Amino acid sequence: MVRVTVLLLTAVLFGMNGSAAAEPPPGTDIPRSVRAMSAGRPASDGARLVVAAPGPGRILDLSVYSAAMDRLISVEVLPAPDDSRPAPTLYLLNGVDGGTDTGRWSDGGNWLTKTDIEDFFADKQVTVVIPIGGAGSFFADWRADDPVLGRQRWSTFLTQELPPIMDTAFGGSGRNALAGPSMASSAVFRLALAAPGRYRAIGSYSGCVRTGDAAGQLMVDAIVASQRGDPRNLWGPPADPAWSANDPYLHAAGLRGTAIYVSSGTGAPGPLDSLAGPGIDGSPVKLADQLVIGGILDAVTAVCTGQLRDRLRDLDIPATFDLRPTGTHSWGYWQEDLHNSWPMFAAALGQ
Repeated sequence: MVRVTVLLLTAVLFGMNGSAAAEPPPGTDIPRSVRAMSAGRPASDGARLVVAAPGPGRILDLSVYSAAMDRLISVEVLPAPDDSRPAPTLYLLNGVDGGTDTGRWSDGGNWLTKTDIEDFFADKQVTVVIPIGGAGSFFADWRADDPVLGRQRWSTFLTQELPPIMDTAFGGSGRNALAGPSMASSAVFRLALAAPGRYRAIGSYSGCVRTGDAAGQLMVDAIVASQRGDPRNLWGPPADPAWSANDPYLHAAGLRGTAIYVSSGTGAPGPLDSLAGPGIDGSPVKLADQLVIGGILDAVTAVCTGQLRDRLRDLDIPATFDLRPTGTHSWGYWQEDLHNSWPMFAAALGQ
């Protein structure tokens, strides 16, 4: 009902074609969602903002049509607190399931349901954008449509389609940053390389950036297969040159000038791995899963992170590495990672 009301109000105030029909009376308090619908301009390929509706708290629920994928993508936004002046944009990607198994962000494990970002960014002049979806996609442009996962053109969506729409809809300053955990950890590097200058800073939490060698290919195959996708539709068979072409580890020299933050635990139990830890809710089953599965995953990402640190050192590319002595593959640590990396993001974004 709220979304229908917002759409009707948008039509009355601004016309169904998105252009202003008349100036609202002075002092009119126009909802932020309505203003976003009016101000948002299509991308060059026809991608456009279709719906903007108020969600819970400060959240705005958006539906953005991606021309590259020919479908609507759900995008959640925490607008900058002061909309009278431009604000940079921080894009936060989710993990292996894209933030939900049902299509509704509120049902899944993502930045909004598992961390404190709504409160953390409440007093920071930055617009936070959280795309929902892309399960098992590595947020890449796939070479072929997948029978299960469909058309995956996330690189095009995130680097070419979405940013200009968000900048016009929310008064963007043109300064962007990008971060994500787990599956998204390699994607943030790949996206930064695909669009030089688009993102001033990237944050990679508990991930393996190297995807083109044998170990990296096994990791990618496992993640894609976990979502019932066919890895051959991503970059082809193992010997295909596309694997090396899309490996950020091999092309890291192109990241020179980008602020970089990388973190990982070791898989050993840490301060958040207890019955009282975030997301555990006193459940022994949840704790066991976090300790065993989450422990194994961060033990692997710790090795990957060490390799990436050495690679960037060899290239003389500055980067901040936070190799925690403990910690598992879980949202509580990723919330801490985001907090710890924010000063770097703030500096890169001019905050």
